[in-house]
Amino acid sequence: MDYIRMLYISYGSVCKSETQILLAGDLDLIEKDELGTAKKDIEEIERILKAMIKSLQNKPLKPCPLESLAPLLQLNWRRTTLF
Repeated sequence: MDYIRMLYISYGSVCKSETQILLAGDLDLIEKDELGTAKKDIEEIERILKAMIKSLQNKPLKPCPLESLAPLLQLNWRRTTLF
C-alpha cells in the first residue's frame, strides 16, 4: 500500500511539472519543439504511472504464510562491514 501511495505522489509531481511546462510554453520561455518533446515525455510517464497504479490496486493482498519464512530463519545472519 505504501508503494501505491508513492506512485500517487509521483503522479501528482508529474502533473505539477506538466503545469510548469505548459506555463513556460504559454510565456514563450521554452521553444516549441522542446515543448512538444517535454509534453510527449510527460504523457508517457503519466501513462506508465496510471498503469502501475491500476495494476497494483487490482491485485489482492496475499498474506505471507509463516512456513515460507522458515528458510530465512535458518540462515546464519551476521553483521558485515564494508571497511
